[in-house]
Amino acid sequence: MNMKYLLSIGLLAAMFIQGPSLRADEGMWLVNMLNRITMAEMSEMGLNLTAEEIYDINNASLKDAIVRLNGGSCTGEVISSQGLVLTNHHCAYDAIQGFSSTANDYLTDGFFALEKGQEKHIEDFYISFLVRIDDVSDRILADVTADMDETTRQATIAEASKAFLALMNPEGTKELDLKSFYYENEFYLFEYQSFKDIRLVAAPPESVGKYGGDTDNWMWPRHTGDFSMLRIYADENNEPADYSETNVPYQPKRHLRISMDGVSEGDFTMVMGYPGSTDRFLSSWGVEQALSLYNPSVVEVRDMKLTTMKKHMDADPAVRIQYAAKYAQTANYWKYYIGQSKGLKRLNIQSEKAELEARFTDWVNGDANRLSEYGEALELIEGYYADTDASVKGKVYALEAGLIGSDISLFAFRFNRMAAGLFSEDAEEVAATQAMLTDYVAGFYREYDQSTDRDLFVNLMTKFRDDIETAYHPSFFQLVQDKYKNDFNRYADKMYANSFLVDADRCSEFIANPSMKKLEKDLAITVGKSAINTYFAGMQNPAQAKFDRGYRLLVKGIREMDSDQAIAPDANSTMRLTFGQVAPYKAADAVNYDFITTANGILEKKDNSNPEFVVPDALDALIRSRDFGPYADENGELAVCFIHGTDITGGNSGSPVIDGNGDLIGLAFDGNWEAMSGDIAFEHDLQRTISVDVRYIMWILDKFAGANNLIEEMDFVSGLR
Repeated sequence: MNMKYLLSIGLLAAMFIQGPSLRADEGMWLVNMLNRITMAEMSEMGLNLTAEEIYDINNASLKDAIVRLNGGSCTGEVISSQGLVLTNHHCAYDAIQGFSSTANDYLTDGFFALEKGQEKHIEDFYISFLVRIDDVSDRILADVTADMDETTRQATIAEASKAFLALMNPEGTKELDLKSFYYENEFYLFEYQSFKDIRLVAAPPESVGKYGGDTDNWMWPRHTGDFSMLRIYADENNEPADYSETNVPYQPKRHLRISMDGVSEGDFTMVMGYPGSTDRFLSSWGVEQALSLYNPSVVEVRDMKLTTMKKHMDADPAVRIQYAAKYAQTANYWKYYIGQSKGLKRLNIQSEKAELEARFTDWVNGDANRLSEYGEALELIEGYYADTDASVKGKVYALEAGLIGSDISLFAFRFNRMAAGLFSEDAEEVAATQAMLTDYVAGFYREYDQSTDRDLFVNLMTKFRDDIETAYHPSFFQLVQDKYKNDFNRYADKMYANSFLVDADRCSEFIANPSMKKLEKDLAITVGKSAINTYFAGMQNPAQAKFDRGYRLLVKGIREMDSDQAIAPDANSTMRLTFGQVAPYKAADAVNYDFITTANGILEKKDNSNPEFVVPDALDALIRSRDFGPYADENGELAVCFIHGTDITGGNSGSPVIDGNGDLIGLAFDGNWEAMSGDIAFEHDLQRTISVDVRYIMWILDKFAGANNLIEEMDFVSGLR
C-alpha cells in the first residue's frame, strides 16, 4: 500500500497544554461566533488554528470540508480532492438497503467500489455545503416591541422574514435558510449550495458497520466500524447538476487530511457538524412532563412496533432487508428515550433546573426593571405545562401510532395530498403528477410488506384505542366502532383486501386512470386523512403563547444574569463546533472506562449465534494475524473506537473528529449511555462522544476490502503530534 505522507519534523513535540483535570466541555458553538473566550480555551487545550481557518467566507476554511446530508439528517466530511465524502454507515443505511436484495445483500456482505464506474447513484439524496452565516437579528426584529402579544409578534416576524428573504434572493436562485436562536431572541441567515448527484462508494458489512447492534447502541465500550463513503459529482464547471453519466467528481475548496497519529489521553479534539436539536433551557416542569408522560409514551409505542417488525423480519430474509432501516430508526430513539429518562432521574436534573429557576427568581426580584421585564416568565412556563399535561400522551400516540406507526397511514396521507394534480384540467399538470406519483409509489413498495404492515396497523391502532382517552382518538376510530364492531382486525381485513394503495399494480392503475370517487371511498385514504388531522390537532395548542413568551423571556434573562459566561444556543440543524479532550470516565461505583478500544474486543464479544455480534471468518482471521500495518498504534494494537468530551446530538452522526491541526482523527457516531440526559442538561464529568478511529476505517478499506483505489486518493499525515 502506498500513501501520500505529509511530514512536518518541526511539530513532533506535544502541542497542547493540559489543564489540571480532564472533562467534557459544553457548547455547540456557531462557527461564525467563535469568541475570544472560546478560542482561548481551545488554544489552551491544543488548537493550532485561527478562527478564520475554521470559518471564512472569502477563503477556503474547515467549514468548506464539512457537509450536511439531506437537510440535516447526518453530517459528512470531504476527504479527498475528488469529492470523496466520509460519513456513518447508519447515515447511508437507507441507500445500502435500497441497493440490496437477497441476490446482492450489501447489508450483510458490504459494498466497495474498486473503480468509479462501480459507484452507485443514490436517488433522492443530496449533500449541502455551507456558504455563509449572517446575523440578521436587527432586520427581523426591527418592528417588534416588548408589549406585543404573541400573535402580533409572530405576524410581525413572519412579515419581516418574508420581505427580507425576497430582498436577499430576488431571483430565487440562492438556497437560503432563516433560523431563530435563543427562543427567537436572535435570527441568522444561512446560505447553502447543494449537490444532487451523490453516489455510494463504500460500505462495510453490517458485522462491521453495525457491530453490536441494539445491544451496544449508546453504549461504551464500543467496537463498531460505523462508516460509509459517498462521492459528490458535478458538471464540467464543478457546479451542482442532476444525475448524469457525464458528470465528474466534485473538486472541493477544502478537504480533510487523514491523521495517522491516533489519540492519547488529554488530546484536543473538536467536532464540526449539524446537531439536530437540544433543549438545554428546558424548565423543571418540562423535565417532569418528559419523565412522567412524553418519554414513556414514545417507548411504549415503539416497543410494540419493534416487536411486530422483528417477528416478520426473523421469518423472512426479504422482509429483513426491506425493514432493516425502519427497524434501526425506530430502535434508535426507543433506546434513547429509555436512557434519557434514566439519566434525568439518576442525575437529579429536575432539581438542578429548579435551583436555576430559584436563582433566576432572586435575580429578577432584585431589580424593579428586571421584575417588569422578566417577572412573568416562570409563571407562564409553569402554566403551559399545567395546561398541556392532559394531552401529551395523546399527542405522542397521534404521531407514533397513528401517523407513522404503520406504513399505510403516512403513505395514504402523502398519496392523497399529491394526487390532487391528477384531477387538474391542465394536461401538463396531470402528466407531471402521474410521473411524480409513479416515482414515489415505486420507492414505497421497495420497502413494503403487506403482512408486516397489516400487523403493525392492527396492533398499534388497537393500543391507541385502549391507552388514550376518546377525546384524542382519530375520527376513523368511530367508524371502526360503528361498522366493524370496534375490531381493527375486521377493518384491516376489508382495507387490505380492497384498497388500491396496498398493491403496486392497483396503485399504478389508479394513477393512470384516477377516480375521485374511488379515492374518497378508499379505507386507507380514510385512515391517512384521519391520522394527519389528529396529529395536527395535537400540534395546535391554545397554551403555545405561554410557552413562546415564557421561554423567550427566561432565556434572555438567563443570558443577562450570567453575562460573564458564553452560553451556546440550542442545536437546530445548523453548523456547530464543539471541543473537548480525549478522556476516560467513571460510569458508576467501581466502573471505570478507558478511553480507547481495540480489535481484541471484537473477538472478545464475538458470538456468531447472535446476529448483533457476528464476526465474519475473513475479519476474524485478519485480526488474529495482527497484520495491522501502518494503522497499528505505538503498542502494535489496532484501535477501533475512542471517546472524547465533546458536545453532540442527533444530526452529528458522521461528523469529523478533528485534531489541533485540522486533520481527521475519527468519525463521531454515538453518545454514551450514562449521559443520555445530555440534550437537556450537559454532564461535564460523564458526557462523551463515541467515535471510530480513522485508522480502523483505513484498515478495513485496505486490508479487509482491498480498496486501494480509495486509499490512494486520500492525503495522509503523520508525526504532527
